[in-house]
Amino acid sequence: MKIWEPVAAIVAQRVVAVVRTDDAGTAHAAVSQLFAAGLRAVEISLTTPDALAVIAESAVPSEAFLGAGTVLDEASAIAARRAGASFLVTPTLDPAVIAAGRRHGIPTVPGVASPTEALRALEAGADLVKLFPGSAWTPASLRDVLAALPQLSLVPTGGIALTEAARYLDAGAVAVGLGSGLTRGDPADIAPRVASLLAQLADR
Repeated sequence: MKIWEPVAAIVAQRVVAVVRTDDAGTAHAAVSQLFAAGLRAVEISLTTPDALAVIAESAVPSEAFLGAGTVLDEASAIAARRAGASFLVTPTLDPAVIAAGRRHGIPTVPGVASPTEALRALEAGADLVKLFPGSAWTPASLRDVLAALPQLSLVPTGGIALTEAARYLDAGAVAVGLGSGLTRGDPADIAPRVASLLAQLADR
């Protein structure tokens, strides 16, 4: 894997699916269903019990990527990489996590809450920048930030409804992170939700 490949997949499909569950079995099922439905980038939060085992044991299709989320420190970043994670996502900005990602050849998507933090993340070497929580940013405010800082590759994540995803992309986000809107309830419902989402995001 080249370090840019997961980033290219995220930017091409415009979405990262976020899996956060109360048990490893449910996480395994969600990851499997999301990949089977055609998503190319799935993130499993390290708050999920046995998340590293789920990463290590999950079957990942060719040209798809399984990342680790809620990576809070350098040790967690290295553990996730050793488990097989293809990218690292954080809820906060920790330059040590970004540095660990660069050192171990894995892209990072740190979380930020302000334009200042977003620029610092970029300058620290982040590959993409996660706006968190995404629901705190409207498409209009995202557009305003990008007018001043067009070099940012922003991925709003957290609290964004499936029906709102396209609006954030139209405002300039390179992708959106979506969690429970895709994975809640019956695993059989995941495939039609993904199909509907990808139809909305097509050609954006």
